Amino acid sequence: MSDLTKVGIYHHPQLEAARVYAAELHDRFRAHVPNVWVSSAWDPDRSTRDLQGTELLVCVGGDGTVLRAARAVVPNPTRILGVDMGRLAFLTELTPEGLSDRFDDVLAGRYRVEERTMLDVRFFDAEDAEANAPRHALNDVILGRTSLGRPVYINVEVNGDLIGVIRADAVVVATATGSTGYSLSAGGPILDPVARSIVVTPVAPHLAAAAPLVLPHDSVVALSPAASGGVAFSVDGQGEFPAVAHSRVEVRCSEHVARLIRFDQQPFFAQLGRRLAWLDERRLAALHASAGQPGDAEPSLDIPNRVP
Repeated sequence: MSDLTKVGIYHHPQLEAARVYAAELHDRFRAHVPNVWVSSAWDPDRSTRDLQGTELLVCVGGDGTVLRAARAVVPNPTRILGVDMGRLAFLTELTPEGLSDRFDDVLAGRYRVEERTMLDVRFFDAEDAEANAPRHALNDVILGRTSLGRPVYINVEVNGDLIGVIRADAVVVATATGSTGYSLSAGGPILDPVARSIVVTPVAPHLAAAAPLVLPHDSVVALSPAASGGVAFSVDGQGEFPAVAHSRVEVRCSEHVARLIRFDQQPFFAQLGRRLAWLDERRLAALHASAGQPGDAEPSLDIPNRVP
């Protein structure tokens, strides 16, 4: 028995397996829920119409599909369940097999809802007028170069104070969720996913002293290019907006959150160790087997210690 009245299913349109599985899920949910709809995650106009009143949105694809869903549901309190179709993912919770096993739990609401901080993103033109409607991001906002081989100068302000002009490929402003994305690849810290902090990470800065910053949730970060040409803003890596001199983006924590369904199958940091190849079960087993044997050297295993 389920109290759900409306369920949506988002799928990645370029993954045939995702489209097929979304259709299968539609039929399975339709046997228990009166209103079930299916949409490509790349069709925002249709999904916006259907999202009103949707209590559960199942995302079939990967992290990118979940990111699109998190932005699309604002301001609705829709819960999001990510189903991974085989790629490395941090935001998806179940595989198709896992959802099959947990289907009754999903219908009955036997899960935990994890609230993730989102960013409120506002663009301003060179005359300081707001250029677009406010946007939202679950992962990050980036200001960076669009061409190879030439760094750009980026003004970085926090709460109205200029903290520096950074010469780099880009500057990333990320949530705790986004701290395992582009920010991490640029040397940024990993935050607990429910932390309400903002991370500011320079990408390939000319000076090594340009270290990442971790800011409290009430901070306002502004990025602007020091010159026009070859510079653009990006939101969650899924939209690019050209930037000109004196234009800027202001980023703060949003009043809206992403509500991700979790089953507490494994703590976040245990998952993180395996996904980043920090924790290799074969290496640990070999180390434990040799523990307490004087004179034994550490086992030599042909196991990479980082993801290729």
